[in-house]
Amino acid sequence: MTQTLGWVDWTVLSVTLIAIVTYGTYQTRGSKNVQDYLKGGNTSKWWTIGLSVMATQASAITFLSTPGQAFNDGMGFVQFYFGLPIAMVVICLVFIPLYHRLKVYTAYEFLENRFDLKTRTLAAILFLIQRGLAAGITIFAPAIILSVVLGWDLLTLNIIIGLLVIIYTVSGGTRAVNVTQKHQMVVIFIGMLVAFFLIVDKLPQDITFTKALEIAGASGKMEVLDFSFNLNNRYTFWSGIIGGTFLMLSYFGTDQSQVQRYLSGKSVKEMQLGLIFNGLLKVPMQFFILLVGVMVFVFYQFNEAPVNFNPTATELVLNSEYAEDFKTLQKEQTTIFNDKQKIIQSFIDSENKEASKYIAIANEANDELRQEARDLIDKASENQDVKIESNDKDYVFIHFIINNLPRGLIGLLLAVILSAAMSSTASELNALGSTTIIDLYIRNVGDKTEEEKVKASRWFTFIWGIVAIGVASVANLAENLIQLVNIIGSIFYGNVLGIFLLAFFFKFVKGNAVFISALITQVVVIGLFLLNEYEYINLPFLWLNFVGCVIVITIACTLQLISRNKKEITI
Repeated sequence: MTQTLGWVDWTVLSVTLIAIVTYGTYQTRGSKNVQDYLKGGNTSKWWTIGLSVMATQASAITFLSTPGQAFNDGMGFVQFYFGLPIAMVVICLVFIPLYHRLKVYTAYEFLENRFDLKTRTLAAILFLIQRGLAAGITIFAPAIILSVVLGWDLLTLNIIIGLLVIIYTVSGGTRAVNVTQKHQMVVIFIGMLVAFFLIVDKLPQDITFTKALEIAGASGKMEVLDFSFNLNNRYTFWSGIIGGTFLMLSYFGTDQSQVQRYLSGKSVKEMQLGLIFNGLLKVPMQFFILLVGVMVFVFYQFNEAPVNFNPTATELVLNSEYAEDFKTLQKEQTTIFNDKQKIIQSFIDSENKEASKYIAIANEANDELRQEARDLIDKASENQDVKIESNDKDYVFIHFIINNLPRGLIGLLLAVILSAAMSSTASELNALGSTTIIDLYIRNVGDKTEEEKVKASRWFTFIWGIVAIGVASVANLAENLIQLVNIIGSIFYGNVLGIFLLAFFFKFVKGNAVFISALITQVVVIGLFLLNEYEYINLPFLWLNFVGCVIVITIACTLQLISRNKKEITI
């Protein structure tokens, strides 16, 4: 699948990325004080905030992994976002007015006012750990895919993406991030719309969009809602509403990479409108991106797909002792594909609903065959002592782009992927730099002049950029990149959210109790995650947000009550 880009693609890709970086650097040059550099001078309008918040969350992982998620598992992943509108309302009513009244630069400043310095420092460090890792992954995600698909050097791609982001983030701070993200989201929306219409256009002439949906439905890809309480199902209505709400509350309410986006607003109203705008648009946007993945699935019902979309994995197994077994699977897939054409045609011509079950049976057989291919790749990888990802979800959409879109549009879609990577990474570096300077450096080293603060902020942002490039350079693929980012968040977010909820609603709880309970909770949550990974328990990662939040609140309240009772006894 390695393909050389044409000059048109290179032109579109280069001009788009250079224009965004140049514009962001030029428009926001010369920040003279911390207010301008870290909060953008509080000049952002609601639509800028909304798009910036959305761009921060919608990384390249979203546009690479989500269509692949839908290709394999259907539309059910959208349930993951059901808690987002609820979280937006809570944050608008509780978090934003409080942050604005206290005039904080970071969310963690509030924790010192409410508890003490050590609790503030702990929360800031937890954020720096998880967001530092996530920043590396948002660079690594597009780099690993593009390096495999286009034959580019992985390390070089990591450095290029990281340096492009560092240039305008270090130069212009928060305002540079906000300004560039508006334009990046425009590129992203245009690119995904173009991709969607081209996919539908490339279907056979007698396959309308409605018929495409029917074929997808017959294949089990249009099952959006799952109301079961089965913990074996990772994405259900209940995990989205409960676990998703807690995850989104923590992410948008306590994660500095998001908090910093709306703290740059002109007023409380602008901040609130920006988050409500995000809450209203985010779920439909994710639904649409998943629908793109479903349409790619339908496309490959009429165009034979590879047994595995990862070309490096295919090359590895074809050069191993399992080559003949893999070629046999390829032949079997061709047979299934040809048989499925007859079944689908019968389904379309007769509109016989009974025929739908045969489509499902054929796809199940194909899924089993693809799993056998993954097993062979794992064996070949193990025997040759190399790390190759056999799960090819993240390669599905980019495979379609490279092999089926016309020249120029390939460059546009690659610009979409890289723009998304840059926008999300920029927010993360901006927030990492802000948290380091405000919550650790100034608070412990002492106050500095405005010029010294801005200079230190730039240096910390630059250092975190280098750290992110380093993490990207040593990272390994997980089963699915979008899940990896959310897993990292879920390990930390529930604990941090619980600390903030204790600060807001449990006035009797003091700093010592919170600090001790947060340390205990983090160890417990990591332990639960590892137990789930090794299948000793069944607790999907989304529930870690809820569990972590409940644990830290319960332990803190218990410790505070014990401490209070001891004092009463002593007295």
